Amino acid sequence: MTTARDLLIVAMDKAPSRPVERGDLSLALAGAELIDLLDAQAVTLDGERIVPGYRPTIADRLLDDAASSLVRESPYESIDDWLWRRGRDLSAAYVAALESEGQLTRPARRKLSFRSSQMVLADSPARRQATERWATEEPVLTTLGTAVGVRGKEGSDAPSMNDDAVTTVLAGVHNALMELEAVRQRRAIEEAAFDNVWRGE
Repeated sequence: MTTARDLLIVAMDKAPSRPVERGDLSLALAGAELIDLLDAQAVTLDGERIVPGYRPTIADRLLDDAASSLVRESPYESIDDWLWRRGRDLSAAYVAALESEGQLTRPARRKLSFRSSQMVLADSPARRQATERWATEEPVLTTLGTAVGVRGKEGSDAPSMNDDAVTTVLAGVHNALMELEAVRQRRAIEEAAFDNVWRGE
């Protein structure tokens, strides 16, 4: 399993402190992929730039797609550009992958149920692994999960990082999430102003 898959499972499995936005989750998944590529030594960082390394054999299809999509020409891609490019609709791609593998199922339709199409996690080794990783407060997963609104243990301290490159990626994810929230707020203000014009206020 990869960090991105674990993050998606945790986001679906745990009651979030607020609904997890698909855009937020997609950005965090792109960050998780980059951290796994760092761990596989497929990339290194030169400041904010992602420098591809050797091309490893990666069993996970989506992470292999991520490695294949790396910009391999100087000046290379920035972390921010990677998050926005790779993150586009990435949560939907991961949901589709888990569904195709039988790790997500649709509950039996119930009479008068309006949530019958909602996907639910199957009881699988992958789910148990992600849950265990979350329960032990593994720093990367905890930081990414918290960033998208998944509530951790009460009273837990912020996890510490010992890897500068991972810290840089996590900071990039945090900045991208703040940027996305700013866009949402700006759109909400613009829509409210437009509505007021139509109402003559």
